[in-house]
Amino acid sequence: MSFHEVRFPANLSFGSVGGPERRTDIVTLSNGFEERNTPWAHARRRYDAGVGMRSLDDIEVLISFFEARRGQLYGFRWKDWSDYKSGKALADVDFRDQVIGEGDGAEHVFQLHKVYRSGEARYTRPILKPVAGTVRVGVADTEQQEAVDFTLDTARGEITFAVAPSPGEQVTAGFEFDVPVRFDTDRIQTSVASFQAGDMPNVPVVEVRV
Repeated sequence: MSFHEVRFPANLSFGSVGGPERRTDIVTLSNGFEERNTPWAHARRRYDAGVGMRSLDDIEVLISFFEARRGQLYGFRWKDWSDYKSGKALADVDFRDQVIGEGDGAEHVFQLHKVYRSGEARYTRPILKPVAGTVRVGVADTEQQEAVDFTLDTARGEITFAVAPSPGEQVTAGFEFDVPVRFDTDRIQTSVASFQAGDMPNVPVVEVRV
């Protein structure tokens, strides 16, 4: 799939609106009970990038970014300011934020993920676009050093250890991450007069599977 490893300007996505979308198929039976099912294992996020435009300079940056992506053709990175860390929103990234696996003495590669919990329910979200320079990794409660103990694939969200963690050793990680998205339109309509009057352009963005 065509994807550019470039982030939409974070200062423009800061004011955007959006979040996760689920697909649930609901069938109401003759007795009034419901059967609910979903074909999606993971949520799909949608945003409106137009809300974050604050000046005509912002509009110019948006159009340049849109043209460089050829509209919907190429995907890109998006910073979701409401959910971009492995831990608490106001806390610093810590290598113990998420448990991403357990060593067996043979496996070198571990996928980053984030677990969402509410009561006894939990959902594990694969993290495919970690932000370079923010990823911290630990093995058996000891922090590891990037480029010495492990390497990071920022395009796939994979950690590769130089030496496989021993059996039973817990592998943890902390990180910031982006969402892989594309524009959900091939057209952007802007008007200087309308913008100055407070009318923002509609620029839909949707998450893509990578």
